[in-house]
Amino acid sequence: MDEPRIRLYGSADEVTIAANAAGLRELAERLMALADPELRDGYHQHLDAGINLEEGSINLILERDDKVW
Repeated sequence: MDEPRIRLYGSADEVTIAANAAGLRELAERLMALADPELRDGYHQHLDAGINLEEGSINLILERDDKVW
């Protein structure tokens, strides 16, 4: 299987998430984990440039917020 590769970049009014198939699966798994009914509001995951994301990406935080409507 390919290594997950994810890159985030953007401007003041737009963010792009570009990923290979393995990277898209990893993002989907992280989002599914955040949707777990046993997790509480405020649970979050950090994806950092050069670690989980391609070098040169902007950092990303995925957060569960049950107050978003």
